[in-house]
Amino acid sequence: FNYNLKNAILKICTDSKCIECVSLQPTQHGKMGDPMLLKVETHFDVHNVTFQGFWCKIKPNNTLLVTFNNINAIPNLRLKNSPALSLPDVSIYFEHLDEDTQGEYELQINIIFPGIPSPVAVTKRVTVTVSVPVSMPVITKTPESELVEDRDNVTLTCSVEHGTNVQFKWLKNNMVVGPSEWHTFSKDHGTLVINPVKKEDIGQYNCEAQNHISSKLSKQAELIVFYGPYNLAVNSDQGLKTEGVFMVNLEELVFFECIADSNPPNTCVWISKTKNGTEVLMTGPRFEVKPYELPQGKEFLCRAFNNMTKKQDETKFTLVMASLDREKAKYSQEGSVLSSLAFITISSVLIIVCMMFVLLRKSCHPRRKQRGLHRSGHEDAAEDFGIYEFVSVPGKMESTQASCRSLTRLDSVKDLHTTIYDVIKHVPETPTLSLLK
Repeated sequence: FNYNLKNAILKICTDSKCIECVSLQPTQHGKMGDPMLLKVETHFDVHNVTFQGFWCKIKPNNTLLVTFNNINAIPNLRLKNSPALSLPDVSIYFEHLDEDTQGEYELQINIIFPGIPSPVAVTKRVTVTVSVPVSMPVITKTPESELVEDRDNVTLTCSVEHGTNVQFKWLKNNMVVGPSEWHTFSKDHGTLVINPVKKEDIGQYNCEAQNHISSKLSKQAELIVFYGPYNLAVNSDQGLKTEGVFMVNLEELVFFECIADSNPPNTCVWISKTKNGTEVLMTGPRFEVKPYELPQGKEFLCRAFNNMTKKQDETKFTLVMASLDREKAKYSQEGSVLSSLAFITISSVLIIVCMMFVLLRKSCHPRRKQRGLHRSGHEDAAEDFGIYEFVSVPGKMESTQASCRSLTRLDSVKDLHTTIYDVIKHVPETPTLSLLK
């Protein structure tokens, strides 16, 4: 059994680097002033081998910390705060972390296993961070003056009074802000540059400062941007509107509003179009019209101007006077939407009713006609009474006309009666002159 175990150990460690012989966590984070242990785990019997090696700091500067073998550890006497080495697992212990402790460390160890003439070399590295907990971050804005869309840019800076190894994250209305065509960040994301500012950048901003051991969120900072006017439109609660044409009651005072998406609110000017040009009627968002004092088809214009962005927009509309029922005017637009559907529905119902009537009539008339064709002529004597006219049938009768006879003389001749009856069924109901005589 001991022989097999020895062979297994030799198989693991025959590689010149012996990666599986020693393990060490590659990154460890500590807090300023706290202790830290760089724990080394050995996967071999430390009491059955011979080893020697050293710990050194390779970044930011190359500094030897301690050398060791199976029995002894020799620290670097030039260092004020030299770490302590633990034997036989060669772990090192920092009693008090400071800024100088932060960096990258390397462990090199040479192991001589029984039965292997040459030593096996092992190298491991570990990164140590030493952080100060962050304080609450503060946002500053440059410039602090008003910002105009598509013209100005702004720089938002997030800073902390305390904290090391700090990384920053920006939030707008509780959503993470990422890089874009007009959003750029510094390396640690502590600075956000928006160039140029847009309407979409308006909102409440926070920045989050964090390091390996702590995290803090700043207070909100509002970003205001002047923009517009956009989506200019003229509206009124009275009358009917169809594509820029308002139909209003002739005897009713009408109010119009000029509305646009803008910051700050626009200055609105109401203009009347005349044959010779235009005439400014009033200034303000609300316009009052007396239709009975105006000619039919009067044209107006609303012009909106933003004093900060120096942009303007305008829209025109036509006023048509008519006698309108206010309730009908209110619901006429809703009714017109359903008129087409109602017409189609009613037409479909009428067509279905007509088709059912025609089918019912066709299904009834053939039975009545067939029943008449097969009567014997004696079911009701009153129905058989009358004057008959014989009509010649080619190939069956030679005479062109027979004298009138009484129906009682023909009772014994069944075939002749049938022939006469069939012929009479096709005679028009209008009386002839011979019958009237």
